[in-house]
Amino acid sequence: MAAYHHTPLDRFIAGADKALRVISGVSSASRPNPGARADDAELSEAERRHAAGLMRVNHVGEVCAQALYNAQARFARTQAIRAQFEHSSREEEDHLAWTAQRLQELGSHISMLNPLFYAGSYALGTVAAVLGDARSLGFVVETERQVEAHLQSHLDKLPPQDARSRAIVDQMRIDEIEHGAAAQRLGAAAMPAPVQAVMSAMGKVMTSTAYYV
Repeated sequence: MAAYHHTPLDRFIAGADKALRVISGVSSASRPNPGARADDAELSEAERRHAAGLMRVNHVGEVCAQALYNAQARFARTQAIRAQFEHSSREEEDHLAWTAQRLQELGSHISMLNPLFYAGSYALGTVAAVLGDARSLGFVVETERQVEAHLQSHLDKLPPQDARSRAIVDQMRIDEIEHGAAAQRLGAAAMPAPVQAVMSAMGKVMTSTAYYV
């Protein structure tokens, strides 16, 4: 039997279905939640709200990551690059599920601005992909560098006794480092300094908003 080749319509429908699941917070992990191995420590109400705010920011970051990788995979020029984007996207979906679960445990919610964040990130991913695979990979490298620094700062900000949140964030940090390294190995082109600055500024707007909403 001949292998079935997905048509553009197939890919559009699959992409739309995934976007709806990401935005609504319906996601499943392919790996066990790292936080499940840690005890759920007692947190004060202020600590619980703070941890939830940080984990909501992390969840929004994963919504953005799904949008970026989905767009970049769709418009990648080669199968090898597309496969790498799809692999990274699957691991980022683990992060999405883990952070959503932790928010539930903390008695909180995902961001109400997820549709806006997804749409904006998909547009950015499309622009990066249209510039060519090298630039698209370079966008990944810079994004993951900034995300890794952001996750490290959350390890410093989370309540010390919140072992479940900390275990999730630490595994996310490890994965983000590898995603950036994989993109670098595939021939990423360095992002110009002005582009890095704009990406950093946009990230600060997202994190400061998602903490509360």
